[in-house]
Amino acid sequence: MRSLVMLLYVLVVGTFTFVDSKTDVIVNIGAILTSKSINGRVSTIAMKAAVDDVNSDPNILPGKRLSLSIHDANYSGFLSIVGALKYMEDDIVAVIGPQSSVMAHVLSNLANELHVPFLSFTALDPSLSPLQYPYFIQTAPNDLYQMTAIAEMISYFGYREVSAIFTDDDQFRNSIYTLGDVLSERRCKLSYKAPLPPDASLSPQDIHDALVNVRSMESRVIVVHTYSNTGLSIFNTAKTLGMMKKGYIWIATTWLSTVLDSTGIPPNNVSSIQGVLSLRPHTRDSYQKNDFLNRWKILSNGSVGLNPYGLYAYDTVWMIARAIDKFFNEGGSISFSNDSRLVDLKGTKGLNLGALSFFDGGKQLLSNLLETNMTGLTGDVWFNPDQSLVHPAFDIINMVGNQGLVLGYWSNYSGLSVQSPEILYAKPANRSSSNQRLRGVIWPGNTKEKPRGWEFSNNGRPLRIGVPLRVSFKETVTQVNGSHEIRGFSIDVFRAAVKLILYPVPYEFIMFGDGLKNPSYTELVNKVAYNVFDAAVGDIAIVTNRTKAVDFTQPYIESGLVVVVPIKKIDSSAWAFLRPFTPLMWVVTLAFFIVVGAVVWILEHRLNDEFRGPPKKQLVTIVWFTLSTMFFSHRENTLSTLGRMVLFIWLFVVLIINSSYTASLTSILTVQQLSSPIRGIESLITTNERIGFQVGSFAENYLMEELNIPKSRLIPLGSPQEYAEKLEQGFVAAIVDERPYIDLFLANHCSFQVVGQEFTKSGHFKRTPH
Repeated sequence: MRSLVMLLYVLVVGTFTFVDSKTDVIVNIGAILTSKSINGRVSTIAMKAAVDDVNSDPNILPGKRLSLSIHDANYSGFLSIVGALKYMEDDIVAVIGPQSSVMAHVLSNLANELHVPFLSFTALDPSLSPLQYPYFIQTAPNDLYQMTAIAEMISYFGYREVSAIFTDDDQFRNSIYTLGDVLSERRCKLSYKAPLPPDASLSPQDIHDALVNVRSMESRVIVVHTYSNTGLSIFNTAKTLGMMKKGYIWIATTWLSTVLDSTGIPPNNVSSIQGVLSLRPHTRDSYQKNDFLNRWKILSNGSVGLNPYGLYAYDTVWMIARAIDKFFNEGGSISFSNDSRLVDLKGTKGLNLGALSFFDGGKQLLSNLLETNMTGLTGDVWFNPDQSLVHPAFDIINMVGNQGLVLGYWSNYSGLSVQSPEILYAKPANRSSSNQRLRGVIWPGNTKEKPRGWEFSNNGRPLRIGVPLRVSFKETVTQVNGSHEIRGFSIDVFRAAVKLILYPVPYEFIMFGDGLKNPSYTELVNKVAYNVFDAAVGDIAIVTNRTKAVDFTQPYIESGLVVVVPIKKIDSSAWAFLRPFTPLMWVVTLAFFIVVGAVVWILEHRLNDEFRGPPKKQLVTIVWFTLSTMFFSHRENTLSTLGRMVLFIWLFVVLIINSSYTASLTSILTVQQLSSPIRGIESLITTNERIGFQVGSFAENYLMEELNIPKSRLIPLGSPQEYAEKLEQGFVAAIVDERPYIDLFLANHCSFQVVGQEFTKSGHFKRTPH
């Protein structure tokens, strides 16, 4: 009997009703929240004001009155369940709440079964799927968007690893898992999670131990996602542990901005939150919002400040009122039916589950709620097909003193910007990295210099640097005589870079490969992406698909693909001077000499004494004159106009013949000749000849995927010696490899040469991935 009396006392005392005094048809809605919490206090005032405004508006629910019953859960999940069950007995058509995602998972099942919509602006767990819980509606942007905003902030500042401190319950846990997912999409990672017990069992020692563990990690970027009281305690403890000094980056979720807006930061906490970044749900400035802000001082009597969740509470009431109004306008009527499955479930001590009623119009009311299209205090209010609110956005604030300075905004439409989202909605979406901007931050330690974001931890390990264990071209990277000494050009570049760092960087080289053949460089890059290695150093070409998995340093060697083919030397002989022209060319040239000499003689011998005399003399003159023109040394003058014209033309022809002969002879005597018809990659593609490539190189995939060369034509080769052997034997017609390797190969093998131009779709470089 004492238990039953206590339960009845809770049901009576824990619930109070706010109803307009006019006696019209009453439409009952309920709310489940913790009245003593910040959001509970703000929401209670806002919802009462909304009910007043609805009931005073003749255009909404004419002839009907909206009645709001508020159940105080008092931080208790059990009392939340009790309140929900009571509402299911009292013909409630919709419930605002619960306040916590912990209970949302439970009560959403009740809503599904009894077709009573539950609407919450604070239970924002992203795992509350509308597919699983169609009757649960989140009327504020859920934590998927808040975690996305945090991930984009972290990526914007260039940090790669993050630690998270959170309360380990459904209100926060799933959001942290979501943060890990969205960070990985931006090639960052959630490297450490520090869960805290729920507030009811949390002790100061728990907070201290969690922060000590976080401090021992390398990352100095810390996200705090918890309840407001716990969050303030975390920062106080962090300050005593020296974790609010220069070098740390703290990001608090919306709980901190809620405290700032509604109660202000307590004086004993102000010094411990300096430089902290936080988020606030963004609500559009409007006349209605400013008017409500002016009314708030009277509504709250100065007891608590208005925060965005109060605006969402107000809009939620209006959302329900409009949906019910549409429900009545479409001919609906409020009626409830008993669930046949519960009729016989009547307890012997007053618990009567059979009294739980099924809302007959719940499906239609739910549809009306999801079709909401209105302008509220928060801005445009309507839902996407996945039941999420349109235009989720947050203000990004920086705690300085006891104020929050707005650094910019995040919206799902355009990312980070110093312009308000409303301005950007009118422009084409632009999520490019160059368009992401925030104002300057004052970081912990009162510095404007951006922290590095990591430190070497006390229990840290050296960086694991993967090095390809090559069996060919060991000049790049190699392990000397099987010992632990590793040398090579890429290693020298890495060590020189490490020496330039002003602080010590412990690292260890780990060889990758079996030593029998060159390792797969794509596999090595994947090892970095999967954190098997922290970085890799070597002759690793940048390829498009690799850039999607890892970051690369600045390039230090340009590296395109080239084609190598065999060449042959033509033996020199005493008759080499005849090779520039073919025999026919020699005959034609000689004939021209004779003909030109005869023509000049015909034109000159009547007028020019130098072309007269005995026949023998004239014959010698003709031959001498013609041959001497080859060297432009003829002594005979031409007097006739036609003779001079013929001589001018002939001298021009002789100039061309001399130049061609000289160039051809020089080429024959100095340049080796190709023994292959291949002149570059284009002619190589058109043949059916076999092509050699280096084992482990990206050249194989490039030739197959980009140039569509069949794999059957591609022959893997493991060393420069094998290159030379296969080319000399004619087993392969050409070798395709990267320029640095080919330069090394040709330095020791002179019977081959590069043909054509370097190729690849885009530039390829040697870099170090990390």
